Amino acid sequence: MIKTIKIALVGNPNTGKTSLFNQLTGLNQKVGNYPGITVDKKQGTCHLSEHLKAVITDLPGTYSINPTSADEDIVYKTLVNEKNPDFPDVVVVVAEVENLKRNLFLFSQIKDLGIPTVLAINMADQMQRKGITIDVASLEKDLNTKVVLVSARKKTGIEELKTILKDYDTLSTQSLADISQRIDGNFFVKIKEALPQFSTYKSWLLITQLAEADFITDQERETLLSFKKKKEKIKKFQHKEAIFRYQVINEILKKNYVINRSEGSDLRGKLDRILTHRIFGYVIFALILVIIFQSVFAWASIPMEWIDTAFAQLANYTQQQLTTGRFTDLLVEGVIPGVGGVLIFVPQIAILFLFVAILEETGYMSRVVFLMDKIMRRYGMSGKSVIPLVSGTACAIPAIMSSRNIESWRERLITILVVPFTTCSARIPVYAILIALIIPDKHYFGIFNLQGLTLLALYVLGFVAAISSAYLLNKVLKIKNKSFFIIELPNYKIPSPKNIGITVLEKTKAFVLGAGKIILAISIVLWFLASHGGSDFTNAEETIQLENSGKSLSVSELNKKIASYKLAHSYIGKIGKTIEPVIKPLGYDWKVGIALISSFAAREVFVGTLATIYSVEDKGNNSATIKQRMQSEVDSVTGKKRFDFATGMSLLLFYAFAMQCMGTLAIVKRETRSWKWPILQLTGMGSLAYIVALLAFQMLK
Repeated sequence: MIKTIKIALVGNPNTGKTSLFNQLTGLNQKVGNYPGITVDKKQGTCHLSEHLKAVITDLPGTYSINPTSADEDIVYKTLVNEKNPDFPDVVVVVAEVENLKRNLFLFSQIKDLGIPTVLAINMADQMQRKGITIDVASLEKDLNTKVVLVSARKKTGIEELKTILKDYDTLSTQSLADISQRIDGNFFVKIKEALPQFSTYKSWLLITQLAEADFITDQERETLLSFKKKKEKIKKFQHKEAIFRYQVINEILKKNYVINRSEGSDLRGKLDRILTHRIFGYVIFALILVIIFQSVFAWASIPMEWIDTAFAQLANYTQQQLTTGRFTDLLVEGVIPGVGGVLIFVPQIAILFLFVAILEETGYMSRVVFLMDKIMRRYGMSGKSVIPLVSGTACAIPAIMSSRNIESWRERLITILVVPFTTCSARIPVYAILIALIIPDKHYFGIFNLQGLTLLALYVLGFVAAISSAYLLNKVLKIKNKSFFIIELPNYKIPSPKNIGITVLEKTKAFVLGAGKIILAISIVLWFLASHGGSDFTNAEETIQLENSGKSLSVSELNKKIASYKLAHSYIGKIGKTIEPVIKPLGYDWKVGIALISSFAAREVFVGTLATIYSVEDKGNNSATIKQRMQSEVDSVTGKKRFDFATGMSLLLFYAFAMQCMGTLAIVKRETRSWKWPILQLTGMGSLAYIVALLAFQMLK
């Protein structure tokens, strides 16, 4: 019989905790949400032996069990609440070899909770280069636990860690820094007498963080409140606790941990002086962005053409192999074009995720946060707001969640409200197809592609819109602000191919599955609405034949006219015609209007919707690709191409500013606990998008 144990990975930010998690679990991991909150919960499984399996939870990075942000609150509730389903049998505290003193503060707190604890000192492969020596045996004795040197990047120490975890029940749970005797013995004796069901240190944590302790009984809360009344005394004791812990840690490290910089060979300082320079730092960051967006178009063009052609051929093959009927029409005109409208953009999205993962893995992203702090503060945000803004290039939903590490509510609220302006991966399908239709594929100086530069300009436009909106909100919002900015600049690292591979795979898979479900559902609904209608729809063939009785039309031309008439008089056609007067000044017809409405579910639905509509209308040419169908679409009034430069730019600008994502609105409501802010976002961004798109079309037509 296989026994399952629960392991929690805990550590300060930038200790390589997630890298170690990836090494232990590989692809046997899943991402969910903690109950009642929208913070990511990463769990994976690892077989420690033939009869022992571990469920490993990668907890958010924290400097202390005393939480100051929503992420850190999860660590507190997981380790202090024994009824929590993720309460661990053993904790692995991941420390970083160069910052052991600070890392051990968190370790000492967890050790005092009485949970079996292992110390994994990561990045051990850098010890010699940094002139660091550690007496592991002596350190184990002083910490009264097992210590293992690991390198998640080099894959060393992993098996040794697994061996230690197999015997987790033999680890000592003795306190490392017993604060009860060093602060106020009588105070802690009274706590123990009043709350014998808890350990002394757990009772102390419940007192100091009572507002977060939603898992205790009313009677326990009343007892704890009686100790919390003297706030000044509690603050004084917390200060004494921190001093005492560092005294204990200093004494331990004095004997077991030596850093001799003269024996090291570190380039970090030299690189930081360049990458965080007040002028060159911004120039380098801008160049990196140019390279990224050039690559997104240059590298992805061939696989995108393959995918587009493959789906067109699949639709044609399906139609030839299956008998004529409703089910075949559903597949050929609805499902295949709709799903193809998402998958065609996977290469571009994967390339973007690849670059973002590399920037994070190398440690460069933290430099960007540091670099941007002074700029962000002018607009009511902090340097930490850069993380959500950059994360927004993948998806606004996790980006808004990541704002939880911003301590100031005012800065966090402004960040939440402006993040949706950042160009997310869901906009890429819209941008990519429209850019390909209206922007020539020209190259300058042999390396700069005009289409890539246009995509970069749209990203910059989104960022400028976010900053400008933040500036306005900073002037308007009357919320008290208490702000401080602390960030650790991690060591530079050579990116781990495994970590990057897992990150790209998981994020791309999440995009495909998340968007794919929506696309599939909407494609089926759209196909049904486009394939059914009233009496005009039913009598379409007779009507068209009567109208063209004196004309010499080929069978294919006649069929196309019948299909177009049917589509215009279908249920979806009637909906489109109803909204057409509102969107016509922007250069859109009713078909584009349907795509705009359906893309409120998710922006990427826009292309899939048009693919489905044009497939229903163009029954005789199922081998045409999505791009070819959009290129051949003609304005019935002017006789010109539907997606000309004016209409294309209008659409690009509309999607640059519009809040076309119901999922994002739901997350904003959940994070702000009010409908006020998402409604403000929806109306504000929608109005701005309409006005800008209107001006663009009227000026360019």
